[in-house]
Amino acid sequence: MPATDFDTERTYDDDRFTPRTVFESDRQKVVLGYFEPGQFIPVHAPGSDVAICVRSGRGLVREGDAEHDVEPGDVVVVPADVDRGVRAGEEERLEALLVTSPPPTDAEHVPVREGLKRGVFDP
Repeated sequence: MPATDFDTERTYDDDRFTPRTVFESDRQKVVLGYFEPGQFIPVHAPGSDVAICVRSGRGLVREGDAEHDVEPGDVVVVPADVDRGVRAGEEERLEALLVTSPPPTDAEHVPVREGLKRGVFDP
């Protein structure tokens, strides 16, 4: 079993959020997400459940039509096939643990790549 922590994996990118995959199998994917202020994972609806646990910072998690303001210690779970996205607040960095089951397919991440390319949170 891999062992790591947020401090060891921490990497920020000025252009887009930084996902650090720390574990992946055919049943689960575990990612540490590092967001500069205002950075995001665009809204998309893959066929996997996701649990998002905020470690530090503040931001927003989209779950279908609901938007949850989140802060350290908050956990938001979004079921498969429901729109989801994560956006850091404008004032501080956001760090979050994202656990998906099963891992989204490459095809399911097309809307994420397109949203990042266009700079759009909600396509």
